[in-house]
Amino acid sequence: MAPRRNRVSTLPRLQLWVLLFLPLLLVPQPIAGHGGKYSREKNEPEMIAKREPGEEFRMEKMNQLWQKAQRLHLSPVKLAELHSDLKIQERDELNWKKLKVEGLDKDGEKEAKLIHNLNVILARYGLDGRKDTQMVHNNALNEDIQDELGDPRLEKLWHKAKTSGKFSSEELDKLWREFLHHKEKIHEYNVLLDTLSRAEEGYENLLSPSDMNHIKSEALSSKHGELKDRLRSINQGLDRLRKVSHQGYSPTTEFEEPRVIDLWDLAQTANFTEKELESFREELKHFEAKIEKHNHYQKQLEISHQKLKHVESIGDPEHISRNKEKYVLLEEKTKELGYKVKKHLQDLSSRVSRARHNEL
Repeated sequence: MAPRRNRVSTLPRLQLWVLLFLPLLLVPQPIAGHGGKYSREKNEPEMIAKREPGEEFRMEKMNQLWQKAQRLHLSPVKLAELHSDLKIQERDELNWKKLKVEGLDKDGEKEAKLIHNLNVILARYGLDGRKDTQMVHNNALNEDIQDELGDPRLEKLWHKAKTSGKFSSEELDKLWREFLHHKEKIHEYNVLLDTLSRAEEGYENLLSPSDMNHIKSEALSSKHGELKDRLRSINQGLDRLRKVSHQGYSPTTEFEEPRVIDLWDLAQTANFTEKELESFREELKHFEAKIEKHNHYQKQLEISHQKLKHVESIGDPEHISRNKEKYVLLEEKTKELGYKVKKHLQDLSSRVSRARHNEL
């Protein structure tokens, strides 16, 4: 067994990461050739400095995912969210390709993270072909969907909160967003768990048990750590929902948006100095204002979409043209704000993660 163990241990770490995530490449990747959809010319960074006329993205892969999403008849708000996620993914992939050209990321860890992030996007918006991964994604209070939280504990808490008389309509709207945010965290935890399970099954089919132990410690430990962090966050979030559902919102609540609340809870247990924590608190206030602005445009986009559908059913060309113009402007603004929110969230999450890592 010794020679075999030595052979595996000398594999470059890049190969280990690629092997780990090879079964999870759910969209076509660039291949050698000339002029095809996935050719080097279409995907290498030096060849995609500018977006092609009429295309949303610079990378052909992202354009294909965007076109597929439009065929799924997703809501305007969900499409705008997907657009922001794909923009972030494209930016990160292009930055990674530059690093690769410079000889960095030799262990392939950043590449593996990009593949994982793309898998999460595919699952979140039902682009992976698995119907069970599609989820309700709506910030509005709607009688048709408000009990579809997918978890009896959440549905019980929500029912108790909305019938308690402790919440105004605005507070119920805020609480509903917290419940949906919690549901999304559970969904993404399950996506990560499924991703790791399929990766480990792939290893078991290819390698001996002794090799498995070596590779797990090399390639899977960080993802298992992420699983633990997400599970901890889910449990803390559930405790908070229980408390708020029973007691109502405190007048001295620091933040209102679920993502900001999560970041602030993490920041308070991170290795920040008092000055750094206060600075982070102020930045979270700006971030929350940005989220609120984005939420406003999302609601306006949905209203504009409904109005456009109504006008189109009447068939008045002048009204259709005017409403379509307004809708397109709102759509672009919502995409733009969504990208800024997600980029800001990514930056803030990275700062907290680094501080927590330094503490450990």
